Amino acid sequence: MNVPWVAFMVPAPHDFAVWFQQDLIQQLYTNAQTHDDHPEDQVIDIIPGLPPIPFKDFHYQVFQRNPSSPVVQLISSMVRKLPQASAVVLNSYEELNPSLLTNYLKSKVQNLLYMPLALSMTASGTDATGCLPWLDQQKPTSVAYISFGTMETPGPDEFEALAEALEESGVPFLWSLKDKFKEYLPDGFIERIGMRGKVVPWVSQRQVLEHPSIGVHVTHSGYNSVLESILCGVPMICRSLWADNHLNAKMVEEVWGIGVRVENRVNTKSGMIKCLDLIFQQDKGKKIRQAAAALKQVSERAAGPDGVAAKHFETLLQIISEK
Repeated sequence: MNVPWVAFMVPAPHDFAVWFQQDLIQQLYTNAQTHDDHPEDQVIDIIPGLPPIPFKDFHYQVFQRNPSSPVVQLISSMVRKLPQASAVVLNSYEELNPSLLTNYLKSKVQNLLYMPLALSMTASGTDATGCLPWLDQQKPTSVAYISFGTMETPGPDEFEALAEALEESGVPFLWSLKDKFKEYLPDGFIERIGMRGKVVPWVSQRQVLEHPSIGVHVTHSGYNSVLESILCGVPMICRSLWADNHLNAKMVEEVWGIGVRVENRVNTKSGMIKCLDLIFQQDKGKKIRQAAAALKQVSERAAGPDGVAAKHFETLLQIISEK
């Protein structure tokens, strides 16, 4: 049976490109270990279209040579097999990515297609925690929305530091925080902030990000969260946690220019106050907000009938029908 195999890739294009360089990254890191006490801080420039990247911004299992690692084995297997696929579909818009990066990926597979299937859906879900009416009462682009995803979370000290920063900054905020983590908040925090802030166990993130009162997304930099922020034109403060988070945060700050990273990947009171002040008060924050709005427009055009995604969908139909 001559059935086409089409691979739909969940990782970001920049993270996907790293896979094809895994062996070289491991080799370079091994060499760095012999000359440097802190090799993870060394910077390498091997991904076309991306700025130089320190080893610590890669997933640690990518740069540390460990052939028995399930992650390393899985990536190696996919890198060998993906060139055999009739097409590889990426969950992104081509227009959001550097052309050099796209050209590099095109050289690795037969048909590289950009079709953000998971992002085509409109916001949905119920507002069980009453976030939207509260947001309606806030000024445009004034609210910090905080969410660190579901896979990993910062430590207790970071929750406390973030709460103290929010309290001192005076910025209105909506914090999606599971009930089990509330014990890490300072005593009396929720009572003191009153109606200026809202702490809830869950939100419909796309609905929240689309609300005009949202001024920044304090995020773990998971790929889906970053993409949703881009589609909604919301700047980001990135506290990356693990896996692809660090590279996503680097893209946010250095490639797209639509956010900032917290210092040393740790939420501190002073560091978060500095980030909030930058986004909401400084000229650089205005430029970041303008860049986020411009990238939103790029994504809207990319999603339209004249965007690359529509053309790639036609290509996919042709690949399937010809087999």
